[in-house]
Amino acid sequence: MIDAVALAPPPVADSTPAGERVLATAGDLFYRVGINRVGVDLIADTAGVTKRTLYQRFGSKDGLVTAYLDRRRHRWQTHLLSELGTADDPAVAVRTVFATAAAWARDNPRGCAFVNAWAEISASPEHQALAVIREEKRWMRRLWRQLLGDDRLAESVHLLYEGAQTLYTILGAPGAFDDAARAALELAGARS
Repeated sequence: MIDAVALAPPPVADSTPAGERVLATAGDLFYRVGINRVGVDLIADTAGVTKRTLYQRFGSKDGLVTAYLDRRRHRWQTHLLSELGTADDPAVAVRTVFATAAAWARDNPRGCAFVNAWAEISASPEHQALAVIREEKRWMRRLWRQLLGDDRLAESVHLLYEGAQTLYTILGAPGAFDDAARAALELAGARS
């Protein structure tokens, strides 16, 4: 059912131990505090490196934001594909995606890191991280297409998925992912 090659997350760039500390620190701060509210001084100090080291590894704060989102995208996609395994029943796959997203959301209370980043950086159309954000959303759409075998249905289910994330985070709706999964399965059944 799933073409693992077509959905394989792109590899992430290797980094030095100092670069890994910077990425881990920046990722935590960007997600918890916000990209625009976190400066390179704080990241460097918290990671125990110099600003020079940060700039040598990532080129700029924008480069660091891009690397953070690229790593997060890789981690999410790898995790989700692992949870899906070789699911060959579309209904099981749909439930698995929504259940995995619900578990992920419980551990990430500020919601979707990609939506959060978009809200902060989309006013800068030249920001290199925008491509990573768009590609994450396109990847989810491709995943839904593979799981459901129908472009229009995949688009509708993707909307349910994105809506569940928003309702879970903003309204604290604990059943948002379950409700979205049920609606997705109803849509899929109506199209059969």
